[in-house]
Amino acid sequence: MDENCVFCRIVRGQIPSPRVYEDDQVIAINDINPAAPIHLLLVPKEHVESLMTAGPQHEALVGKMLLLAARLAREQGSDNGFRVVINNGPGGGQEVFHLHMHVLAGPRPWKRTL
Repeated sequence: MDENCVFCRIVRGQIPSPRVYEDDQVIAINDINPAAPIHLLLVPKEHVESLMTAGPQHEALVGKMLLLAARLAREQGSDNGFRVVINNGPGGGQEVFHLHMHVLAGPRPWKRTL
């Protein structure tokens, strides 16, 4: 874990953030600045900077996160599909350098894209 990483601090409970989902590898929280009626962030508990820095040892984790995205989107009321976004690096729009996945759903148009 990174002492200064906002997502690591959320995982450790240092920054309060109600969990929509949690297991031993992943948490899911509501985005504090939602871009859609349903906007979840799936965050691995392990500090991995981005998808670009993830290695073969993270294959199962990333796969788990993708399948979890579908499950949580349905559980949150999305019955017409959803969008998954993973921003990578400064050129890809990543602002917090801890791998995370945006899950967006609900009536469109959304107020912004990611």
